[in-house]
This record gives sequence, structure tokens and C-alpha cells, in this order.
Amino acid sequence: MHHHPHPVVTTAQGAVRGRRQHDGTAVFLDIPYAAPPRGADRFAPPRPHAPWDGVRDATAPGPTAPQSARKLGSVDMSPYFGAGWSRGADHLTVNVFTPAPTGHPLPVMVFVHGGGFVAGSTRSALYDGSAFARDGVVLVTLNYRLGIPGFLDLPGAPANRGLLDVVAALRWARRNIAAFGGDPHNVTLFGQSAGATIVGGVLATCEADGLFHRAIVQSGSGLGAFSSEQAARVTEATTRILGVEPHADALTHLSDESLVRAAAQLSGIDLRTDTDHDPLAGLSPFSLVLDTQPARSVATGQGTAVDLLIGTNAEEGNLYLAPVDKYATSTAADVDDIAARSHSDPARLVSAYRASRPTASFGELRSAVLGDALFGAGTWALAGVHAAHLQSATFAYEFAWRSRALNGQLGATHTMELPYVFDLAHLPQLRGENALLGPDRPPARLATQLHQAWIRFATTGDPGWRPYDTKDRTTMRIDTEWTEINDPRHQERRAWS
Repeated sequence: MHHHPHPVVTTAQGAVRGRRQHDGTAVFLDIPYAAPPRGADRFAPPRPHAPWDGVRDATAPGPTAPQSARKLGSVDMSPYFGAGWSRGADHLTVNVFTPAPTGHPLPVMVFVHGGGFVAGSTRSALYDGSAFARDGVVLVTLNYRLGIPGFLDLPGAPANRGLLDVVAALRWARRNIAAFGGDPHNVTLFGQSAGATIVGGVLATCEADGLFHRAIVQSGSGLGAFSSEQAARVTEATTRILGVEPHADALTHLSDESLVRAAAQLSGIDLRTDTDHDPLAGLSPFSLVLDTQPARSVATGQGTAVDLLIGTNAEEGNLYLAPVDKYATSTAADVDDIAARSHSDPARLVSAYRASRPTASFGELRSAVLGDALFGAGTWALAGVHAAHLQSATFAYEFAWRSRALNGQLGATHTMELPYVFDLAHLPQLRGENALLGPDRPPARLATQLHQAWIRFATTGDPGWRPYDTKDRTTMRIDTEWTEINDPRHQERRAWS
């Protein structure tokens, strides 16, 4: 694999030819880790891919999971969602970014993208792993099944097929990553948003035991799964739209197009039940489906041998309000409404937020409650139960750097840490009044520091600050300055528990 412009690596399924970058690192795109999910296989567990003869080209991006185009109001999210659906059945693939050969096995990081369980792919600009390879990490990004094939709970099909895909990609890495220079015994699984919730779900599943050693949960939730009862409502609505019986066999002959169209029509299902709130506050009809939330499984000891780095952004909810002109127009009734949707004692919740933010506008209160309903509460829960078990370390962060996009209303919102984690804050498409990072030049040092902290955690299990425990709850507040804080937002955290 040495300095050839087109390095060839042999995997268990066959050889692949990648592309050498200027800095000596190499990129391999579109390597299958599972068989193409066609027809009935869309609703089956992932299976091994057939071997191929000769050398498979791995220099061009491949197909993505079927999905609708995604828009979030006035903010340009194309670097996050990518260009949408690139058709092709063989989309259960990984991209591998690898350093120039060193002779000793390198840390491996495996990334699971977000997109509300219905969108996103390895082709998004924000998931270019070149900076990780440059800095000595073998980085793997993966596609997984989305929407109806990935997450619709169907009789006759295993649940959480998109999560099973992620486990299959981890198995692929265990078997093949040494050939790319990686250490199969030092694998960090990380993800953001829906991808982070999936990482929490993988942490809580015994099928993945031993396949990874550290986990990073960026704006996910250990309380984000739907119950079987909630999932059944989505299934009922979906099969009504499609005009079929609620069984996997009845969907086998439907086209990918019709499944994507049906998924796009699923807004506004009320998932509140006698026992459960909608953990996604109506934002997506798909999530993991588990009768035991990941945080509860981890509380019983599952996944606690894995080191965990976990956190949220300081203003997660802004992304769902500011770009659709709902932030500045928020009223007291809007604050009460999101509290009622997501908490059994909404009055107590709202009074805790008012007490901790005495000068906050209705928009700020609404965003804070929404962000914690989606990510904060489930992050605190997962961090707390993981830290209660002492056989591995827990580290917490809050990303607080504010973008001045959308007249300063975007702030430290959901997804804002990603360009810094991947050291891509310099990308021109991220800058501008309606772009994620806003009109200002982003602080270059922040990207260097955050990217290095993630690599340090993946390499050594320590990102560079004190661990989180159930007494101090030490959390690193990440901005142009980094500050360790004990139990930030404790009033709000306690209001959820």
C-alpha cells in the first residue's frame, strides 16, 4: 500500500483500489460491508456481501440509502444532509480514510451520521474524514438503512434494522480494518443526533459487545427510543398510506420510491400514550424501537465496560425554531406547549427554566425546553447511569460556541460542533449569513482543539479533562475558552429526573 497513487487493500470480500491524497493519506470510498438490501432483503437482517473477483474501484462515492430531500427553513443544511438520494441498491457501504502506513496499528473511529433516522449519508461534506487520517486515525464512515426499511417496526421483520446495519459495519471493521492500518482492538464508535442515539442503542445491545471499546454520543439521547405501542401507531399510519397489510411480506414488492414518499407523509402522528411522551417531540416518525430505553439497559450494567464521551450543544433547540421563523415569535403558550408534550409535570418544568434563566425570552425558554426534551434529558440520564458503574470512564461536554447565522439566532445549536470535530470549519459552504457557521471567520483554534480532544479520547480514553461522576458531574464547557464546570444547569437537569 506504500506510496502508490492508487493503493490496493484486500478485504475479506475482495480487493479494493483507493486514492492517495497529497499528504500521503489514502481514501477508499463505497466499500460494501453488507449485501444490498433489495426487495424482501430491505426488511431482513444485514447479510454478508458476496465476494468479488479482481479489484473493485473505491475512488468514487457510491449510492446512498433511499431518502427525501431535507430542508430546514432558511438555513443551508446541504453540507449536513448531502445532495439527497443517490440511487443504487448496494448502499450498505463504508468509506475509509487511512494514514500513510506506519507499521503499528492505529486507533480506529467509526462514525454514524445523523438526519432524524430518515436522511443523511457518507456523502455529506461534513463527514470528510481526511483530517482524522492526517492526524493518525483510521476513520470509517457508514451508510445504514433509513426511514421505513431502516426503522419501521413490522411484524415479520427484525426491529431496528438500521441499528443492525451499524453492528454489521462494526463486525466488518473487526475483520478488515487491520488491512487498512487500524487496530481492531481500539475502536471508538461515535455519532451525532440520530447517529448518536443509535450509538447509545448499540451500547445497550449485547450483540455488539467487544466490537468497540469507546463511544462518543454527540447530541443523542439515552431516552430517545419509541415503545412498541408508539411504533405500532407509526406502522398503522404507514401501512394505511401505502394501502397494505402491516406485515413485512406486504411491503416486499413496493418500490423504494413509494416507501420514501410514504415516509415523507408521516408528519403529525400523536405518539403520546398513557405511559410515554414522544421522545422526538413530533420531529421524526422514526427512532429506535425498544421497550427498555438505552439508559435503563446501561443502568443494569450493559455497555458499561466501554468508555463514554457524551454531551450536547448549549442551544440545541434553536435549529428547529430560528430557520422557520418560530424563535422570535414564540409566546408563553408555546413554552407551555412544548413542556406539556414532553413532561409529566409541565408547570414544574417551566418554573425550573424560568428560575434558572430569569431574563430569558419566550424563544430562549422554548428552545431550551425543546433541546432538553430531544437531547439534554436523555444525555444526562445516559451519562449518570454510565458514570455510576466504575469499570470505565465517563466524560461530559457542553459545546457553547455561538454562530451568528440568521442574525445571531442560530447560536450554539444542534450540529454546530460537527465542523469542529471533523476539522472542517474552513469549508466555504459553511460560511455566510444563512450558512451554519454564520458570516464571521470561524475560530481556527477551536477546530484544532476539539478535533484533537476527540482523537485523544479515541487513542487513550481521556479527552483532556476530569471525568464525569455522579457527585461533581464535571462537564467541559467548550467555546473559544474551555472551562470545567461542575453540574452545569443542575436545576434544569433535576427537573427532568
